[in-house]
Amino acid sequence: MTSSQDKVVIFDTTLRDGEQSPGATMTHDEKLEIAGLLDEMGVDIIEAGFPIASEGDFNAVSEISKNSVNSVICGLARAQIGDIDRCWEAVKHAAKPRIHTFIGTSPLHRAIPNLTKDEMAERIEQTVSHARNLCDNVQWSPMDATRTEFDYLCRTVEIAIKAGASTINIPDTVGYTAPRESAELIRRLIEMVPGADEVIFATHCHNDLGMATANSLAAVEAGARQIECTINGLGERAGNTALEEVVMAMKVRNDIMPFQTGIDTTKLMNISRRVASVSGFAVQFNKAIVGKNAFAHESGIHQDGMLKNAETFEIMRPEDVGLAGTSLPLGKHSGRAALRAKLEDLGFELGDNQLKDVFVRFKELADRKKEVFDDDLIALMRTSSDPANDHLKIVSLRVQCGTEGPQKADLVMSVDGIEHTTSQTGDGPVDATFNAVKALFPHGAKLQVYQVQAVTEGTDAQATVSVRMEEDDRIATGQSADTDTVVASAKAYVNALNRLIVRREKTGTDKAEISYKDVT
Repeated sequence: MTSSQDKVVIFDTTLRDGEQSPGATMTHDEKLEIAGLLDEMGVDIIEAGFPIASEGDFNAVSEISKNSVNSVICGLARAQIGDIDRCWEAVKHAAKPRIHTFIGTSPLHRAIPNLTKDEMAERIEQTVSHARNLCDNVQWSPMDATRTEFDYLCRTVEIAIKAGASTINIPDTVGYTAPRESAELIRRLIEMVPGADEVIFATHCHNDLGMATANSLAAVEAGARQIECTINGLGERAGNTALEEVVMAMKVRNDIMPFQTGIDTTKLMNISRRVASVSGFAVQFNKAIVGKNAFAHESGIHQDGMLKNAETFEIMRPEDVGLAGTSLPLGKHSGRAALRAKLEDLGFELGDNQLKDVFVRFKELADRKKEVFDDDLIALMRTSSDPANDHLKIVSLRVQCGTEGPQKADLVMSVDGIEHTTSQTGDGPVDATFNAVKALFPHGAKLQVYQVQAVTEGTDAQATVSVRMEEDDRIATGQSADTDTVVASAKAYVNALNRLIVRREKTGTDKAEISYKDVT
């Protein structure tokens, strides 16, 4: 069905800007999976990574390019010929490739490479022209555009357009601007820069002041026709514009924002939960659109209104974002078909092999719990493991607790397929368990974050444990859920260590060694 409304292009940078969040690094297979989900959902452009950053990034972008079906696949490159060449080598396999090159144009960012305005202008012309000679789809960004002198911003945008850029992205790199300013900046650029009517203007907003979504929508109303965003608002510092928020805002309030996107919104919940799982960044309960409480009603007045008419307190249907109505919890007698149906209701789409793995763990959980609730299943999905990364695996754990003296943990752990045993003490059962893991697998990683959250109510409730660890500038997160908090802690700790091992084994330059000072 065609529409007379202007289309807003959705540019997803979860795999690039989102992955720059400390601890959010994804494995190669996880990146390919997320890219596939974005492609299926109707994302117009997937920024798959920063190919010059590492061999891992290059390989992921290259593989995503080969497998893409509908989306344009974009790679990021600094304003350097080597970066651009490397980027093209990665994205050239895509049916629809794009090179995205950038340079910091504000006074603060011009000082980093110590370039004068004229020298930077020359660099922009050279690098954009070089990218255009390789690829007919080139995007250019003046990093920190919202703090760049307007006259100089106009000059650089005009140079990039003349050099062959077909998309001009205006980044609010540090989340500094406000909606009125965001709209005015886009409007003035379109009005004043020669050739502006021949290109697409994009907006890229960060959420440092909590205005990323509002700034992006204001820019669209002023003439921008591409929004750069991430699933769950993942990104550096306070994150980026959340894809699910801008897409649903334009859908629900189409009366005042008459724009269309190609996004299948019924897939939002599934990809939100998958990104939360692989990144280790849980979605806050009150997060708009995809949070646990987004469609929950506890107040008596609200519940009464919902029973009479759902529109009383809901401006969109749960089904619009991939949720189904509430149903009864599952139990140990439930079969595979019921589990698949329930998971689909919760927004998860599983292949046969995935279902087989989840069903085994569901049965184990059902044997320990009288009823398995929706939140238990969500926690189960979040802790799905990748067998290829299980260098370390908990075989058995017994903890002795008492009111006096140190606690003791007896641990059997498999290290690359060989079982080892140890007994260690600590200041509490979790500390003793972590000491036991470290005794069997010595490492220098530091525990930065340890969080425990009850999944459901009751004494048999599962606990979801999240840990974040750092070693030699590498950061990894681990997550696990279990009815035993200590067991969940051990599995989450080992999960994080497995991720660190994978990162340690990667060949080529590690991301930590690449300067991101020029990244939008």
